[in-house]
Amino acid sequence: MTMFAVRPGGSRHLAGTGTLLRFALRRDRLMIPVWIAVNALMVLSMPGTLEGLYGTPAERADLIRQVETNSSLRAMVGPVFGDSLGALTAWRVGVYAGALAAVMSLLVVVRHTRDEEESGRQELVASGMVGRRASLTAALLAAAVANGVLALLVTAGLAGQGTTGALALGLGIAAVGMVFATMAAIVAQLTESARLARGLTAAVLAAAFVLRAAGDSGTDGGTSQAFGTGGGSSVPTWLSPLGWLENLRPYAHERWWVLALLAGAVALQGGAAYALASRRDLGMSFLPTRPGPASGRLGSAGALAWRLQRGAMLGWSIGFFLAGVVYGGMTEGAADLVGDNEGARRIIERMGGQSGLTDAFLASMIGMLGLVAALYIVSSVLRLHGEETSGRAEPVLGHAVGRLRWATGHLVIAFGGAALIMLLAGLGFAVGYGRETGPILGACLVQLPAVWVVGGVAVLLHGALPRAAMAAWGVAGAVLLIGWVGPALDVPQVVLDVSPFGHLPKLPGGSMEWGPVSVLTGAAVVLVAAGLAGLRRRDMST
Repeated sequence: MTMFAVRPGGSRHLAGTGTLLRFALRRDRLMIPVWIAVNALMVLSMPGTLEGLYGTPAERADLIRQVETNSSLRAMVGPVFGDSLGALTAWRVGVYAGALAAVMSLLVVVRHTRDEEESGRQELVASGMVGRRASLTAALLAAAVANGVLALLVTAGLAGQGTTGALALGLGIAAVGMVFATMAAIVAQLTESARLARGLTAAVLAAAFVLRAAGDSGTDGGTSQAFGTGGGSSVPTWLSPLGWLENLRPYAHERWWVLALLAGAVALQGGAAYALASRRDLGMSFLPTRPGPASGRLGSAGALAWRLQRGAMLGWSIGFFLAGVVYGGMTEGAADLVGDNEGARRIIERMGGQSGLTDAFLASMIGMLGLVAALYIVSSVLRLHGEETSGRAEPVLGHAVGRLRWATGHLVIAFGGAALIMLLAGLGFAVGYGRETGPILGACLVQLPAVWVVGGVAVLLHGALPRAAMAAWGVAGAVLLIGWVGPALDVPQVVLDVSPFGHLPKLPGGSMEWGPVSVLTGAAVVLVAAGLAGLRRRDMST
């Protein structure tokens, strides 16, 4: 760790910040570019898609009328503030781009603060000539670099639609990312567990989305109020940072003062994080973990894995159920929203099959949740990697617990948890839609072979190539990008087939095809077996 023994320059509390920043960016040289690429491509692909779908003023006016009368749609993407391609792009993907930037930021900050303390690496770094605030500063700067690059890409890519609006959207997305970066910095001081820090910050993000959705669903987002104080200005919307991004109104008479609101939140939360960090000892927290019972109650490696991952599984389960309820509630209005727009119909049918429009919409929404479930299984599988590299796996394996038994406990949670959250998503769809419970549950469960293949890749990387284990996030990001953006860009089918999700039957509405499902399930089994074989033969990381 001599690389961190740098001489203090400037403030002694910030000594070594530059070195730690370069090290953080080096460690995240894969994760950050993947998050930026997925987010930027999602935003930059939207103007072309919207131009193909709503190329005439009449088609855009019809879309806006549908948004006015569809509260579920406003809850998902907010009200429309203008009829230009830039304004429609900000409406369609602005909230989601801000949410993705928030997730990226909280992961980066927690990884380089509480994760480092929990693993013991921060203590080694602090023993050198490193300032007390250097680690926190480097983590926030790493998040700022990532959000800055994202803002530049969005601004440059949308400049053709209008430079002012592109700058507003890019800065707004980056500012939301930094709001949650500084929030994660606060939570990292309050908790002893990096897992809990990530979970709590993600819960705040989910609450922000719910508040914005609740506010927008009850307000009129029509053009009559687009430039006034109507749509997007309800109290719940203003309580959410995602609502602030919405009310920045890119391409619709921008409200630049909203950026000052976002900047103020970043400054206040950043100051609070530094104040908390200066008042605690390294490795400690303001909310210490509750001590366990005097006698242990975990009798197996599987029980330990369940204890470690139950909180994350609960959060994902609630999120998928609620997402199913919301998407199910939108199903009845899907046909009215698409109307006679052949372009929109073609995209939905490409995602959900050639059956009736309602079934195609259900299939496309279920497929989107399947793509998100791939993120869950990767995070759950990589918990093995975190336990190993932090040194916590070594004491467990030092007893009468073999590697395969230890790994199997976590994999049961990962692969079984994926089945559970998809099942709950199906129940949510059934509640929101109010009919066809059996076919909808079947459509959700048929996503599992593709989800398991992505999980199998993560197991293989961890077992055979532990240094490349984090590349599993790149695989999940690529699958997500192909599934979300590919149909809208009308990419060739051969590109869609790169993703395992491209081979699944389009249910409900389509015919069940057992061949691809069986092949994908078999591939997942082979990948997991190969990964466990590699784990059994290699040395454990230290």
